[in-house]
Amino acid sequence: MLTGLGLRFDVEVPHVTEVRLSGEKADVYPERLAREKAAAGLVAWRGRGTDKPAVALAADTVVVAGDEVLEKPRDRADAERMLRILSGIEHRVITGVCVAATDSRSRSVVTRVRFADLSDAAIRYLVDSGDGDDKAGAYGIQGLAGAFIERIEGSFSNVVGLPMVETLVLLAEAGLRTPWA
Repeated sequence: MLTGLGLRFDVEVPHVTEVRLSGEKADVYPERLAREKAAAGLVAWRGRGTDKPAVALAADTVVVAGDEVLEKPRDRADAERMLRILSGIEHRVITGVCVAATDSRSRSVVTRVRFADLSDAAIRYLVDSGDGDDKAGAYGIQGLAGAFIERIEGSFSNVVGLPMVETLVLLAEAGLRTPWA
């Protein structure tokens, strides 16, 4: 999505433990992870000996169904369990996004999504495709699962994993020049 807007960047994979803290609220968790990832990415970038100014961007997404936080599935059985939970219900997709430069700015964005009732065959199809293997809630709205979404309230790009409006605001606040500025 960023490349499509004409933004150039390097990818840094920070080593951050993705574990929800005891008692941590679902709407706080992904924003904390995004802050930790952005800080670690900035440290890694500066650790390469560059003195160029840098802006680090990180995001993390969870799906919340009732009180259950669904992250990336551990395996295909876990993916099937998640899709069974999401079948026919409305759930929340929460993405924390952080931009770190000389200081750090972050936001959480919530989008409500409702899946259609999924048949056993549809669940098997989605799970067997592997389309949701590395995605919170075991699905990607931009992939095969999008055909089973009845309704979305809020940011589509948030459900994809990066809320673009909020991200662009944070990047501008950090002083990043956009191609259209």
